[in-house]
Amino acid sequence: MRILPAIRSILINRSNQLIERSNDKGEKNHCEESYEFPFFAEILVYLCMFSPTPLNLPPFKAKISKKNNAVYIFDELRKKELVLTPEEWVRQHWINYLALIKNYPKSLMNIEGGLKLNNLQRRSDLLIYNSKGHKVVLAEFKAPHINITQKVFEQIANYNSVHRIPYLLVSNGINHYYCKVDFDNESYQFIEELPDYSEIG
Repeated sequence: MRILPAIRSILINRSNQLIERSNDKGEKNHCEESYEFPFFAEILVYLCMFSPTPLNLPPFKAKISKKNNAVYIFDELRKKELVLTPEEWVRQHWINYLALIKNYPKSLMNIEGGLKLNNLQRRSDLLIYNSKGHKVVLAEFKAPHINITQKVFEQIANYNSVHRIPYLLVSNGINHYYCKVDFDNESYQFIEELPDYSEIG
C-alpha cells in the first residue's frame, strides 16, 4: 500500500491551513470547520502512522487495515491481524517471498514456536521445518532502519549453537545474508542465495 508523495503533501498542507484558519478565527466560526478539519486530521494521523519503507524484496498484496488509531497487517501463518511494525513489515515480505518464490510450504513455517537458550524462552522471528519435522532454516529480521551488525550475527549464532539449524537468514528487508552451517566440520560459509525448499526439504 503506497501513497503518492504529492497526495501526502497536499493533505498535510490542507490540514495545516485548516489549523491556521481555525486559530485566526478563534471561537467565532469554530462550527464552520468542525466537520472539515477532523476528516483531514484523521487522514493525516493515518499517513504518519503507516509509511512503510520500500524493501529489497518482491511486493505483495498485503491485507492492511486501521483500527483504533493503529495499523494492522494480516498474518497468513497465524491467521490473525498484527500491529504493523517495521520489523513485521519485513517478516511478512519474507513469508510471502519464501512461499511464492522459494516454494517453502507455509504449513512448515513457524513464528510462535519458541527457542530456548540457557533456560530462557525466545520466540523465533521465523523457523522453517522440512517434511520430516527437522528445523532447516532459522531467520532473524530487523527493521529497515536497523543496520545488520556483528552483534546480530552473534545473536542468531548463539541460538543456533543449541538448535543446530543448517541454514541461517538475517535481513532488515534491504540487505540479506545467508549462511550454511556445517556442524560435522564445525564450519560455516556465507552463500549468495537461500536454497529452494526442494533442495533442503
